This record gives sequence, structure tokens and C-alpha cells, in this order.
Amino acid sequence: MSNHFTGLSLGPPLGDQRLDLCDLYAFTAPGDPDRTVIILNANPNADALHPDAVYRLNIDNDGDYLTDIAFSWVFSPPAADGSQTYDVFMATGEESRSPEATGTKIVSAADVSFGPTANVVTSGDYLVAAGSRSDAFFFDFDGIKNLFDTSGNRNFTAPHLGGKSPWTGVDSNTTANVFSMAVELPTAELGPDPVLHIWGRCSVRRDGELVHADRAGHPSTSSFFNTDDTKEEYNASEPANDRERWTDQFVHLLGHTGGYSPEEAAAALDDEGMLPDVLTFDPSRPAAYPNGRTFTEDVIDIRVAFLTRNEAPPTGLSPHTDTLDRFPYLGDPHPAQG
Repeated sequence: MSNHFTGLSLGPPLGDQRLDLCDLYAFTAPGDPDRTVIILNANPNADALHPDAVYRLNIDNDGDYLTDIAFSWVFSPPAADGSQTYDVFMATGEESRSPEATGTKIVSAADVSFGPTANVVTSGDYLVAAGSRSDAFFFDFDGIKNLFDTSGNRNFTAPHLGGKSPWTGVDSNTTANVFSMAVELPTAELGPDPVLHIWGRCSVRRDGELVHADRAGHPSTSSFFNTDDTKEEYNASEPANDRERWTDQFVHLLGHTGGYSPEEAAAALDDEGMLPDVLTFDPSRPAAYPNGRTFTEDVIDIRVAFLTRNEAPPTGLSPHTDTLDRFPYLGDPHPAQG
């Protein structure tokens, strides 16, 4: 859940776990170099998603950071037994830039899978799924607290390095589940020219209008670079405006975390491709963050090394071993914890 708990207060967007986007993945389908997989995870409780929300994958394929293709998931109200269905819409061009779930309905009233078996829907050349899955994100939560906490106050702008490693070596996510929305399709239909810029968006209807509650691009960016005062604005903002609006804040933060000068911080942000906050994927190259993202990269290692200018030691954690070599790729959900 690398995007989990946006902002310093470690609370879900708008106080609702169902609106919390957790991770975004993009990679070439195993065994088929002509197909691309994109996965958006939400809701660390892995239960029913919000029936008044739109969960969206935005894809820019021409480098202007405006949506060219959008996949939108919308969910029914949960039934008395907890079951839920969903529709998926695909929109292109100008229509894809509407916050509403518009375009062609490619999935209609499909069952969300909350049990161990994923409900994979085939729609033309697309594979689609939605439901509870094992969370592939691995991280040392107590180590994060050791690195960034002091006297119980979370302070991501002053990492405490010292001589002792902050990491505990314990993966906090070994039995965690997440609600996953996945799509696999021919790469040619995405039209990369030559790369894709991908970001997740969750919007919820309030007083008749959709309010942007959360977004996900680079792993951990929103969690580490935001403050309580800015997180709602950040979550509602658009990638095309990121560099103008957020560069100064990110530069300021890097001065605290890694002793970067303003010039060094600005250059480092460009080198890392941190702004706009989108996941860049060139399907002609092997997927491994920052080119797309698979389940094996230690993105906390990568982000903390960047923040601290490589002063923090590696976490030493290993990827989860329950992921699948077939769609929807995330492992079967863990049994509920008593």
C-alpha cells in the first residue's frame, strides 16, 4: 500500500477507507510481449468499494499529461450478504477527460470476487477483474516509524538516520489484502508514442458533483511529499499542473530530508521523473520501476534513498511469493484475521 494513508496524519482521503488508493502497477503480460497489464489497488480493508465513487485508470499516450484513454470502474451498493457488482467503461479522446464514467461499457454487472477465486471477465481482447486480492506491497512499517517519528509525532521532513539502521526486518504486509481492479489488453490499443503515462484517480459524488478524493502515480510520493494542509488539494489536482504547483514544495522537502540545495533538488526531481506524478511505462523495455512497476521492486527503499540522498540503508525485505503468473496476477486473498 505504497500510496496508503496520504499525508502526515496517516488518515484515508476524506476519512473513508473505500476511497483510499493504495498502489498502481503497469507491466507487460508474462508470456505475451504484445499485451499490457495495469492494476489499481484501493481500500486496505479489501471490502466493498464506494457505490457513489468512480475509480479510474487514466492513460496519456502522447506526452501532454492529459488523459487519452480512461478505464472507469463503478460499483453497485453492497447487497445484504455483502456481495457487490461492477461495471467498467472505456473512453478515449476528449470523452476520456470527463470525470464521469463515460465511454463504452465493456463490463456490465460483473460479480466482485471477495472469495479465494478471482472472477475474470473476458470482454473482446480485454481481461478485467475486481475484488479482494493478496497485497503484493512489502514494507517495514515499524522501520518507517523509526526513521521518521520522534516522540510520537510523525515528521517526514526530518529522518533520524544516526548509526543504527531504522529497519526491523519485519514485513508488515505479509497477511494483508487489498481491493484490486485489473485490466489486461493489447498494447497496441494503448497507442504508446513511445511511452505511456498512467495515474489512478478516485472521485466520489457529493452534492451531485464528483469530488476528486485521491490519486496514485509514483509509489509513496503522495505519502512522503504531502502535508496535512496540502494533501486534499494535491489529491484533487491534475498531473498536467504538477510541475508548476508542486515543484517548490517538493524542493523544500528535499532540502530537509537530504540536505539538497534548491538547485540540486530541482535537478534530482527531474532526474527521478517525480513530477508530474504519473507512472511512466515504455512497453518496449522490461518493466521495473521507474519504467512501469511490477511486484518485486522495493519502492520504499527507492523512495527513502531518494529522500535521504542515499544515506538510509536498504530495508532488506523480499517480495511476496504468492503472486500469480496469470491474470489478475495478485495472489488469492488471505483469510480474515481473527
